[in-house]
Amino acid sequence: MEFTLPVYHEPDFSQAMFVHSPDVNTEQVIKDGVAPDNFHGTSMFPEYFKINGEWKLAEDSRMDCCVVIRENGKLEVIELRNLKIGDRVILGRTDHAEEGIFLHNSGFTVTEEIKEKFLFRAGRSRETAFSKDYDSLYHLLLHEKEFGYIVWVMGPACAFDADSRNAMSQLICNGYAHGLLAGNALATHDLEAAYFGTALGQDIYTQESKPNGHYHHIELINRVRRSGSIRKFIDENQINNGIIVSCIRREIPIVLTGSIRDDGPLPEVIADVYQGQDAMRNIIRKATTVICLATQLHTIATGNMTPCFRVVNGKVRPLYIYSVDISEFALNKLSDRGSLTATSIVTNVQDFVVMVANGLQKLEEKPFQSCL
Repeated sequence: MEFTLPVYHEPDFSQAMFVHSPDVNTEQVIKDGVAPDNFHGTSMFPEYFKINGEWKLAEDSRMDCCVVIRENGKLEVIELRNLKIGDRVILGRTDHAEEGIFLHNSGFTVTEEIKEKFLFRAGRSRETAFSKDYDSLYHLLLHEKEFGYIVWVMGPACAFDADSRNAMSQLICNGYAHGLLAGNALATHDLEAAYFGTALGQDIYTQESKPNGHYHHIELINRVRRSGSIRKFIDENQINNGIIVSCIRREIPIVLTGSIRDDGPLPEVIADVYQGQDAMRNIIRKATTVICLATQLHTIATGNMTPCFRVVNGKVRPLYIYSVDISEFALNKLSDRGSLTATSIVTNVQDFVVMVANGLQKLEEKPFQSCL
């Protein structure tokens, strides 16, 4: 089963609707962080804008932003809060060329005739057989390891089990991760597991609660804060296992963003939500595949800043996003927020990570190597 990227088909701009479309209207920003009335809000799909008679793609897009035309003609997609006085913002609330704006939601579509009008199990739920999705994901990740940029968005569940921690560490060490987005909890409990052998006070092998184990995570945070940084704590204590240390050994960028409920937090956790969003987007704008594991709020946040496409070496390709959770409700929340192209898999994320690591080792036909 060879993996090939779907071919992108851009709009046929020779059609009359494009030829006779007007150029876009613009208006300058007169107050920092405030868009003009009737600003155009972007979506997750490729969007083209007619400027001086030429249709241009806004390449680095995300949902719910403005499009600014720079002096060199480059289109820049910007959050409303980041607009500056003088920015020339594109106006318009239609997207079928009426105002020089075209939203292209069928560039990767392959039309197949569906003979049956009534089908059982057409949706995705806990009853869905996901074996085909796993097979597709293995081959996608094998491709992305060499040609793409894989970002993992992780909740702490993967750190609660020895096998899933080890499997995720193997994936990182063997090139299947290029960026990690998480919160305070994932890093805290992964380092707790490395230092104390527990996660939230439970043994990561037996899940038995240890005496005074409920102190372990805050004790761990306190020790890291005393060291001054996660990296220094790892070096001082010779930590040699887990997700975080694997990222550091492989020099994989990690963005940890905080929440109102955080303990501590660890020194590297970004407390300002907008600084955190900017840091997350700096990673996401490189992503070609995003895999979100059991973290509802981080998944929705990531989904909202992840378009369905990416321009790589001048070519438009799909941006794949997977959302994995044991809760159908959590998965539905992502699609409810507009990330309609995400592939959802209902399963325990600990089992998921182990299966992905095992499946990729079979495809590579060799054991994974450790970087620790």
